[in-house]
Amino acid sequence: MLLVGVCAFKDSIAAVAPPGWKKPLDIAETVENKISGLVAAGAVVPSLVALGSKLMMQSAALENAPVLAGGFGVLPLAAFDLSWLLTILMVPLSIAVFAVVWVVGHAINVLILLSPWGGLDTALKGIRTGVLSLVAATAYIDPVVGATLSVAIIILAYFMAGWAFRLMIFGSVFSWDFFTFRRSRFKLLADGNRLFTARDIGNAPLRTYGRLHQDADGKLLFKFRPWLVLPERTVEVPRDGLVVGKGIFFSEVLGFEKSADKNTTLLLLPPRYVGHEELFARTYRINGTCDVGLRRAWSWLREAFGFGGKKTPAAA
Repeated sequence: MLLVGVCAFKDSIAAVAPPGWKKPLDIAETVENKISGLVAAGAVVPSLVALGSKLMMQSAALENAPVLAGGFGVLPLAAFDLSWLLTILMVPLSIAVFAVVWVVGHAINVLILLSPWGGLDTALKGIRTGVLSLVAATAYIDPVVGATLSVAIIILAYFMAGWAFRLMIFGSVFSWDFFTFRRSRFKLLADGNRLFTARDIGNAPLRTYGRLHQDADGKLLFKFRPWLVLPERTVEVPRDGLVVGKGIFFSEVLGFEKSADKNTTLLLLPPRYVGHEELFARTYRINGTCDVGLRRAWSWLREAFGFGGKKTPAAA
C-alpha cells in the first residue's frame, strides 16, 4: 500500500515533474504491476470464477425448482452441486483471457518507463483507466452492453498481445540494464549474444528478443523463440553495409537498404553493450563503428565549435 501511495503521488505530479527523478518509481511500479498480475492470475481470478460458478448454479437451481402445493415454499430438485465442474471448465479460459488483456495493459507501464515526458505518462494512464471505467459503467447500466464491450476489448487485446509481449520484454531488459549499470560487469560472448530486432527481419517481427550467431561461412543468423518458449526459429541478417552505431544510452547495428538508398537500423543492442561496440564489431566481422543519436549530435557540436579532438600533425 505504501508503494501504491508513492506511485499515486508520482502520477499526480507527473506532468510538471522532470522525467529523470521519477524513473526509479516508474521501474518500481512496473515491477509491482508484474507481481500484481501474477497474484491476480494465480489467486484472484480462480477465486472469482469459483464464486461466480456457485452463484450461477444456485440461481439456475432456484429458477427451475417447483413450488409446493399451497405455495408454502420452494424445493430445489438439484440435489447435486455441480459448480465445481463449471469452475474447472472456466478457470483456464478466464486465466487465458486475463493474461491476454493484462499483457496489453502492462504495455502502458513499459511505454511510461520509456517515455521522456511526464505529460505522456498521464495521458497513457488516463486512456487505460478510461477504458476500464467504461467497462464497469456500462456493466452497471446494462450487463449485456458491458459484456459486449468486454468481448470487444478481449478480441482487440488478442491481436495486440504479440506486440505488447515483445514491448514488455524490451522495456524490462532495457530498464534492468540501464538502472543496474550492467555494462560495467558485462562480458561479450564469442557467439550467441542477446539483442533485439529493430525491424521485421524474415519471420522475426519488430523487437524480437534472441541471439545473434555467426556460422563458418560468415553468415549472421538470428535465432529466437516466439513467446520465449515455442520452438526455435532462425532468420538470416543481411550483411550489406553493416556498421555498429554507438549511442549514449544504447547502441544499434545498421545496414544498407538498397531500396531506400540509405542506412537503416536492423538490430538494437541493450544498454549493457555501451562501451563494447568495437569488440562486438570485431566479434561478428562488422566493418566498423559510427556515432548515432545524441552521441552523433554531440560529436557534430564539438567539431562545429572547434573541440573535435587532437589535431593531425602536418606533413613535413
